[in-house]
Formats: sequence, C-alpha cells, structure tokens
Amino acid sequence: MFDKLKSLEKRFEEVNRRLAEPDIINDQKAFKELCKESSDLSEIVEKYREYKKAKETVSECKEILQGGDKELIELAKAELSDAEAAVADISEKLKILLLPKDPNDEKNVIIEIRGGTGGEEAALFAADLFRMYSMYAESKDWKIEILSSNATDIGGYKEVTFSVNGAGAYSRFKFESGVHRVQRVPTTESQGRIQTSAATVAVLPEVEEVEVDINPNDLRIDVFRAGGPGGQCVNTTDSAVRITHIPTGIVVSCQDEKSQFKNKDKAMKILRSRIFEVMEAERNSQIADERKSQIGSGDRSERIRTYNYPQSRVTDHRINLTLYKLEQILNGALDELIDALITADQTAKMAGENE
Repeated sequence: MFDKLKSLEKRFEEVNRRLAEPDIINDQKAFKELCKESSDLSEIVEKYREYKKAKETVSECKEILQGGDKELIELAKAELSDAEAAVADISEKLKILLLPKDPNDEKNVIIEIRGGTGGEEAALFAADLFRMYSMYAESKDWKIEILSSNATDIGGYKEVTFSVNGAGAYSRFKFESGVHRVQRVPTTESQGRIQTSAATVAVLPEVEEVEVDINPNDLRIDVFRAGGPGGQCVNTTDSAVRITHIPTGIVVSCQDEKSQFKNKDKAMKILRSRIFEVMEAERNSQIADERKSQIGSGDRSERIRTYNYPQSRVTDHRINLTLYKLEQILNGALDELIDALITADQTAKMAGENE
C-alpha cells in the first residue's frame, strides 16, 4: 500500500511541476487534463502526508519516552496516544481512498422513474420520488431538467425522466436504482385501507457522444403530435420524437418541448445513457466477483427500499437500515441514507480486496 502511496505522491509533485511549465500553460487540452489529474490526486496525497506527519510524531514521542525528563515523558505519553490513534484512523481512510474509483462518479446523471404496481397510487408515488430527488438536488445546488414525462390527470407520473447536472451527481444517486415500495392509505382509497404500491427507479450516468458511438443508420426516427393527460392533444405540430435503436431494440420518446429539434436532442441524450448502461452491464457480467462486493447491482428489478407512512419509517433492505424520518427524507434529506450506503459499499469492497 505504501509503495503505491509514494508513487502517487511523486506523480502529484510531477504533475504540479508540469502545470507551471509555459508549454503546458499554452496547451489548453494538456493543461486541463493535468489540472484534473492534480485534483484527483490531491485528497489522497494530502491524507498520505497527514499519515507521515502522525508517524513522525509517534517516533518523536517514543524517543522522548527513552529519556529521563519526567515532565516531558508525561506530555509525550499523552501525545503518543493521540498520534497512534491518528495513524490508525488515517490508515483506514487511505485504504478507502486507494479503492478503485467508479469512472462515472463525477458525471451528471439521468434518472428514470416509472410507476409500477398500484395503478394511480403508484403514479402518485412516482411523483413523490421525483419531488424527493428534486429537493435533494436543490440542496446541493444541482440543476434539474425534465427530459421526458407522462403525467396522469391527478398529478402523478406514469413515467418521468430527468437529468441532474452537478459535480459528483452520479456518485450520490447511483445506489437509488431499483424498486421503491410505499405502504400508505391512498388518496384514491375510500375505505382507508393501507395499500402497497411500487415505483421503479433507474439511474444512468450521462455520457458524451464520444463515449458511445451510435451509427445513424442504426436509428429509426419517428415524429408525431404530442399528447397530454387523458389523451388530449397539447401540440398541433409533429414535434414529438420517437427514436428506436435497432441493434438493441431500445426505444426513447420525448414530447415535452414544442421544438422537434429539442425533443430529438433530449431523446438522444437518454438513448446514449441507456446504450451505455447495456454496455456496462455486459462489462460487469464479465467481472461478476467485483459486482458481488458492491451494495446493490443497479438492477431495476431489485427491491431496495420501503417507505411506510403509518410508522413514518424508511427501510433500506440492502443494508438493513431503518430511519424513522419519512417526512424529512421525502423532503430531500437523503444524505444519511446515501452516506450509509456508500460506507457499506466501501466496506464490502475492502473485504473483497482482502480476500
């Protein structure tokens, strides 16, 4: 581990030296790449330097303990205890920082929410999830943009797809993929009985054109008139767009914009991310052992969380975590849940590394 840390520190110093060279400053592409590498390395290098400083303190204190000055020995004992605790704590943090990083973590994200079992109640729950994620994104100063939606007459969503733009958005949302269940008395239920409904969430990293090569000849593009809730027509021109990727059979429709061009642009953004998801699934199937060490597979058929209204309870089934904070969570207070999932994922990966 420490050979790797020394190598990373050496590379960090080399990168920062190069950033000061005139030929690099004048080369915007190289300058940008080196700036990113420096930023990526800075946290682990700073933590490694903290570790070395704490180790030096431990050595100095042990030397003092060999001397004869009683006053200094008492001070050294107290400082030694703190320094040894710091060494142990920083060592664990360095192990986490050395874990392989998800290359998608810093990307923007596309989230798809679909009402599942439960009819209108499931559509209303899908709208609740959309509101929850929107409020969480707002708390991070991230930008939300609806890419595609299919609303119901009473304010629910049969389906809503939206992007979240912000540094590290994927790293915070990626564990949300799967089936979310709700247990409550529906507003549509006259008898007051508790009903279980569900909505499906898929979280996709937003990908650039250069990351997914799509042959235009593999696309079938259809245009049609946009419709609103209850089948009403909301546009008198053929502005809605449906794109079919023939090799994979993936179909994406967008009709929220009045401009055909804008709908096509949004549809292509979703299509790229869905094709990327298929590519990632194929890659991950080849490294199944790594996937087993992660919290949740990202499979949208996996039941991951239950929101119980009568008990004001939210339970994440993957890590057996229950929080009695339903209202706060539905209002976007997701950090406690997300932090617990990240910690569990890191712990599982570290256990896998040590096997």
